[in-house]
Amino acid sequence: MEYIEINFEVSPLQPHVDILIAELGYLGFESFVETEQGVTAYIQKPDYKDCLLDEINILKSSEVQISYSIKTIAQTNWNEEWEKSFEPIEIGGKCHVRAPFHEQKPCDYDLVIEPKMSFGTGHHETTHMMLQFILDHDFKNKAVLDMGCGTGVLAILASKKGAFSVDAIDIDNWCYENSMENVNRNECNNINVQEGDASLLIHQKYDCILANINRNILINDLSTYVSCLNNRGSLFLSGFYNVDIPIIEAACNALNLKLQAKQEQKNWVALKFVNS
Repeated sequence: MEYIEINFEVSPLQPHVDILIAELGYLGFESFVETEQGVTAYIQKPDYKDCLLDEINILKSSEVQISYSIKTIAQTNWNEEWEKSFEPIEIGGKCHVRAPFHEQKPCDYDLVIEPKMSFGTGHHETTHMMLQFILDHDFKNKAVLDMGCGTGVLAILASKKGAFSVDAIDIDNWCYENSMENVNRNECNNINVQEGDASLLIHQKYDCILANINRNILINDLSTYVSCLNNRGSLFLSGFYNVDIPIIEAACNALNLKLQAKQEQKNWVALKFVNS
């Protein structure tokens, strides 16, 4: 599947880049790469219409200057661009996320991730915080769900931390294939990768659920997640901004979930809830 890539140049950058990303996320843009000039946003081509940007309020603001260019980008073009700029990262002093062409370094958890057009290497704040949550949490002998798995990086770390079984699900075919490749690359035999959405979760039960997805999808599928969560189970959510916390927390509280921990990076937020 092809993607639409929109490169936005924003002046001044903040807080306008954050607002722009939030608005784009609500309209179905899946992934964002912040640049020195602004941000590059990606949406699947079938989901894009020329009138979509008319719904972005900040583009009409007199307080900021925003210009943009649009192009179609094939899935197969991503690896070449990614390899030019991707650097390995370290999380929490224990986890090393690298590409196959990077040198392995001593660490507790070595994750080898090579994305296609699926995003999630730990470089974005939301993925980074979710990886940190996994490092801080006990996953030994747990049944785990990674919803919207992307590259599979969260599922892979949960597996390496001792999870008994992990289901990794994504609606995008390239994410499904990419997760399969990365799971095999990391020799995580207890991860079951599936292509689909929350309808696959009927009759499933988990001790931990990881969902790094945009706010609207989280809200829409939240009751399904909770129906699959074991008593005292943990739900880790990210993919939204700090301004969205009241909405997310209210929806979770209505389903008897209690906020237990929060992380924040550049206005992006990751929350941990416990099923009470």
